[in-house]
This record gives sequence, structure tokens and C-alpha cells, in this order.
Amino acid sequence: MTGKIVAISISKKKGVPKSNVSRIRLIEGFGLEGDIHGGDWHRQVSLLALERIDEMRAKGLPDLQPGAFAENITTEFIELPAFPLGTRLKLGDEAELEVTQIGKECHSRCAIYATVGDCVMPREGIFARVIRGGTIMPGDMITVSSSPQKMKRDFMASS
Repeated sequence: MTGKIVAISISKKKGVPKSNVSRIRLIEGFGLEGDIHGGDWHRQVSLLALERIDEMRAKGLPDLQPGAFAENITTEFIELPAFPLGTRLKLGDEAELEVTQIGKECHSRCAIYATVGDCVMPREGIFARVIRGGTIMPGDMITVSSSPQKMKRDFMASS
């Protein structure tokens, strides 16, 4: 399964909209350089598919842009919530992420939910930690480098 990075978004403070950047460095064990949500925890990077943003545009929010759901990486052509926890994704030539969480609880309904009665991030967004750092930019490919099932098969074959 292959997809691509459409946009990369960061914010320097919590509670402010994320801004799109043309390239960024993923830092192993931290997240995106300069992003407030980076740190030593399991949700270093958030990803959401452009196709899900398009669904929300069709529900009455035509001006939504990548980063509107506070996702760090907006993707295209890859079904993010289908990946089991532990799946490893290669971004660009160097960087690698490990999926750590699918969706998240929305404690206070956001402005998007208030407008259209729905929000895709709680069920369609995924979170990951940075396993290997590297620089990424829009247009870079995303590939599955390993999945829990593949890792288990590889282990069994080598035993």
C-alpha cells in the first residue's frame, strides 16, 4: 500500500491553528521539529487523509485546508485507520513512523463539529511515534515498511 504526503502542518503553541510548511525534519523519539506536540510520548505525529477532509468539505465546509484538524501530516491514497497498531510507515527516503493510536476522544466538540455535526479526526486520524528521523516534504511517498502481521511472518520464517 502506497500513498503520498499532501501537506505538513505544525504549530508552536497549543490551541492555535497549524501552519503548513514546505519541508520539515522528523526527529527520532520526538516528532516534528518545531511542533508543540512533539515530545517523549506516543502521539508525536498525527496523520489524516485528504479524502476525509474532502468528505467534511462536502458536508458544508468548503474552505477546510490541510491542517484544519490539527493533523501534522495530510496524506492521500492511503487508508490510514486500516493499519494495525505497530505498523511502520516509511516517509520519503529516510523517516519511519510507528502507528501507536487510531483516532482519539474529542472531549470538547470542535468548531467543525458544531458547524456540520461531525468530525473525522476522532475516528479517522492516526497517531505515531518517530522511529527514524529524516526530512520530509509534500509529494514524498508513504509506504508500509512493516506491519505486525508481516513482522510475525518474518520471525516465523527465520526461526
